[in-house]
Amino acid sequence: MRSLRVGLLAGACLAGACLANGQVRFALEEVIVDIDGKPFTTFHYGVEAGKPFFAPLRSASGKIVTRRFPMENIPGESRDHLHHKGMWIGYNDVNGVRFWEIDPSYTKPDMGKIVTRKAEYKEGDRSGTLTTVMDWRDPADRVLVVQDTVTTFRGDAKLRIIDVDLTLTAAVDVTFGDSHDGLLAIRLAEPFTEKGGGKLVDSEGRSGMLQVWGKHANWVDYTGEVDGERIGVALFDNPKNPQAPTRWHARDYGLVSANPIANNVFDENAPETKLKLAKGQKLRYQYRVVIHPGNAATGQVAELYKEYLAVR
Repeated sequence: MRSLRVGLLAGACLAGACLANGQVRFALEEVIVDIDGKPFTTFHYGVEAGKPFFAPLRSASGKIVTRRFPMENIPGESRDHLHHKGMWIGYNDVNGVRFWEIDPSYTKPDMGKIVTRKAEYKEGDRSGTLTTVMDWRDPADRVLVVQDTVTTFRGDAKLRIIDVDLTLTAAVDVTFGDSHDGLLAIRLAEPFTEKGGGKLVDSEGRSGMLQVWGKHANWVDYTGEVDGERIGVALFDNPKNPQAPTRWHARDYGLVSANPIANNVFDENAPETKLKLAKGQKLRYQYRVVIHPGNAATGQVAELYKEYLAVR
């Protein structure tokens, strides 16, 4: 398969000396991201999936941390939620249209699609960026929301980092309803699930799905043992984001997503959200994903979050 290969540099700010520029090749189907010559992730345009997504995500040691289904059938992996593909962006109620629970095999009448209209890359000596423009289209193919995203990739000998800078612009008057399914999400591999020995914690010291789900926190971290190595996947909220700190749609089966919009669906005592945007109005959200060795109990994730705040 043809690919757009982006050879990124190991960041001097993370690991010391920079390395030489990587190789860049152009094609239409996908964008492959390498760091220091090692595969990190692939951006899929997602035409066959109804939405774009990144999969798989890997640690600095090369271990795959996202679930490989439904792109691949791996023995022992769960096969629920066909729409959970690697890392993606979506929301399940925009003018009553689903932009999360979508897959071509589904027959729901209110299912939209997210279409990549533009994708450009830029390589640098400390990071690389992928800039995309996407249309959120309803079942009649009308654009409801335009998504502009700058995704920045960094890494060193121990860490892999993704910064997501996301702007949603209303193409028409839209209302975001109160749905737990949104906004930036990752479906992790089986070792991160609670039944697989994984552990979910948040910045407030809470642990496990029952304590973390729907709560406000600056970050969450899921850790699991992958092929004998303890690895964590942390997702950071930016304090500049609307409704920060965000609520977390975090499940014991390895799903974690930052949802800065919904309220009542997480807490029956909170008011129901009806977030209305007039045509042309914008929402901007910034997040960081960090794939790291070890677990949050060492204080490493809290320190990495402090470093994130220092540069944001």
